[in-house]
Amino acid sequence: MIRPHRSHPLWLAFILHRVSGLILALFLPVHFWVLSLALTDPARLDGYLAWSDLTIVKLAEFGLVFLLAVHMFGGLRLLALELLPWTGRQKTLAAGAVGVSVLVSGGFFLQAI
Repeated sequence: MIRPHRSHPLWLAFILHRVSGLILALFLPVHFWVLSLALTDPARLDGYLAWSDLTIVKLAEFGLVFLLAVHMFGGLRLLALELLPWTGRQKTLAAGAVGVSVLVSGGFFLQAI
């Protein structure tokens, strides 16, 4: 049975916001651990920094920045839903937020390579 609300374009925005938040929440402890290596084991940190120069890692960083931008703009979309009157234009704004997310993360990626 197909649920009609799941065919709405903003359902995808909801799913993207939830998934991006989950992935970012899983990433942060690892990120803080790697940063702590600067104080506890600088040689090991240098190894991770050399590893981060690989193309596949840069692609993963692109994905991470994309998820961060999607999550940020998804949060702004939710604030707009709560604070602004509902209009049909909000679908366009949600699509624009995803587009801006692609541009932000793409700019980061182009600087990284």
